Amino acid sequence: MMNLSALKIDPEFQGKIPPLTFEELNQLEANILRDGRIINPIIVWEGLIVDGHNRFIIAKKHPEIPFTVHETEFANRYEAIIWICKNQLGRRNLTPEQKKYLIGKQYEAEKCVNGGDRKSPAAKSGGHFDHLIKPEKTRERIARETNTTDSFVRRAEHFAKGVDVAEEAVPGTRQKVLSGEVKPTAAEIASVARAPPEERPALVAEICKPKPQKPPAQKQKAPPAVAAPMPNASTSEEESTDEELVHTPAPQEQTFPQRVNEPLK
Repeated sequence: MMNLSALKIDPEFQGKIPPLTFEELNQLEANILRDGRIINPIIVWEGLIVDGHNRFIIAKKHPEIPFTVHETEFANRYEAIIWICKNQLGRRNLTPEQKKYLIGKQYEAEKCVNGGDRKSPAAKSGGHFDHLIKPEKTRERIARETNTTDSFVRRAEHFAKGVDVAEEAVPGTRQKVLSGEVKPTAAEIASVARAPPEERPALVAEICKPKPQKPPAQKQKAPPAVAAPMPNASTSEEESTDEELVHTPAPQEQTFPQRVNEPLK
C-alpha cells in the first residue's frame, strides 16, 4: 500500500471533478467505515491523483482504513485531463452544467494534444506536435461520443472557459454554476471572459445575484358570452339563430262562384 504522503492533489485535475455534496461525502465515509476498507482504488499519475480525491480525503481522516492505489500512464497532462473528463462523463448524476463543462474541457484538452488550429492559443502555448488535425473533426467525434452536436461542443468550450475565468475572479463560482445554484446565460459567461481582469469580480457578483422570479402567467378569462339577438319581423329565415321554420298557410282549393239555378256539380 502506497504511503498517503506520496499522493498529491493537483488543483487543475481536481477542478474537473464535480465535488460531492456534504450529505454525499458523509454517506461515502459511512459506507467505507461499514465495509472496513476503501473498495475502489485511488488512481494516480506520477503521484498526482486523477480519480479518488474524496476517497483520499477519507483515507487521511481514517489512516487505519486500508486502501489501494492504481498507477496509470499518460503522455502528458492533456491526456490526463481527457481521461478525467471522459471518466466523469460516464457518471449518471451530472447536472446539465457539469456535463457541458466537462465536454468543453475535453475538447480544449484534445485540441492541445492534437495541435488544433495553429493560430489558436492552445497551439501557441507550447509543446511540439507531429501532426495537426482540423478542430472540426475533433468536435464531430466528441459530439458523437457524448450524444450531442458539433455546435454544442463548440458552445461548451466557450462555457468552460468562462466558468474558469469566473472562478479565478471569485473562487467558489465554479461550484455555484456547475451545481445549478447560479444559472448564468451564455452571454453573461462570455462577458466575464471578455472583460478586463479588474472588472471581472463585479461582473461575477452581478451574475451570482438572485434573479427575481417571474410571476406565473395568468390565464386570460374568456370574454362573456353575448346573447344572440331575438329574431324580429325583418329577420329572414337564414338569419334566424334558432333556425325556426317559417310556417306559411297551406294553399286552399280554388272555388268558383255558383251561378243562379245551376245545379251543383
